Amino acid sequence: MIALPPARTADRLRLVAAAVLFSTGGAAIKATALTSWQVASFRSGVAAAVVLLLVPAARRGWGWRVGLVSLVYAATMVLFVLANKATTAANAIFLQSAAPLYVLVLAPLLLREHARRVDLLAMAVIAAGLALVLQGVPPSAATAPDPALGDALAVASGVAWALTMIGLRWLGMRGAAERAAGATRDDPALATVVGGNALACLACLPLALPVVGATAADWAVVGYLGVFQIGLAYLFMARGIGGVPALEASMLLLIEPALNPIWAWLAHGERPGVLPVAGGALILAATVARSWPRGRPAPVAPAPPAV
Repeated sequence: MIALPPARTADRLRLVAAAVLFSTGGAAIKATALTSWQVASFRSGVAAAVVLLLVPAARRGWGWRVGLVSLVYAATMVLFVLANKATTAANAIFLQSAAPLYVLVLAPLLLREHARRVDLLAMAVIAAGLALVLQGVPPSAATAPDPALGDALAVASGVAWALTMIGLRWLGMRGAAERAAGATRDDPALATVVGGNALACLACLPLALPVVGATAADWAVVGYLGVFQIGLAYLFMARGIGGVPALEASMLLLIEPALNPIWAWLAHGERPGVLPVAGGALILAATVARSWPRGRPAPVAPAPPAV
């Protein structure tokens, strides 16, 4: 009889599996000849259906607030695909990973949560990393035909992701108050995943049709992206996130930006330059440092969805 791993270990493994699946997005998006709009629409349509079917909690917690946050999450999903089709996978993921910089700027305005001194230091390091990535614009290539445009879209994706995290924080604050009052037990984050992907699918669909010359391999890639890279990844994350402290969960999910350029290199021979790699390292290091607990252990808490 095979012994099962302890609960905490199993939760860690689920988060690692989620991060690995998330990390394959860049390479898979580049592996299909479908247009950016087609990939964005069909990937999100499949993902919305899969999450809705596999995660019962995603069927609850709907409302106008979830719809509002779903809009910016949908923008994140679409911009990420457009960026990956135009620039390198490394630049796309590293520039999006600068989202904490925008959170630090926008949170005082939108959530009335003000930055601490250590946050300002992290902001400076992330800004330096962002500048390095933008300075290292790669030459045009088959997998990165318009790097300048792709980098701009990746920056916009980072801003949209920051707004999504702020929106999820806003939903979480309201939900915590309602749960404390016994008014609800719903978690709106998973409803946002479904809503955002459904909106992304519908918004891109007019630009995705008609589909001409798509091969079985193209549809297989789209199916993989929707079912595994998003759907199954969110199932792993939803089942693992509750049993791992927030700090450890955030560290494990950093596997995604670390592996993303590696898959693109292995699958497409795409080599990021020295400056983007250095900038990405600074961004990830600042994110880790900012997440580190100061004086008290990190609580077990849900993390926002990835793309």
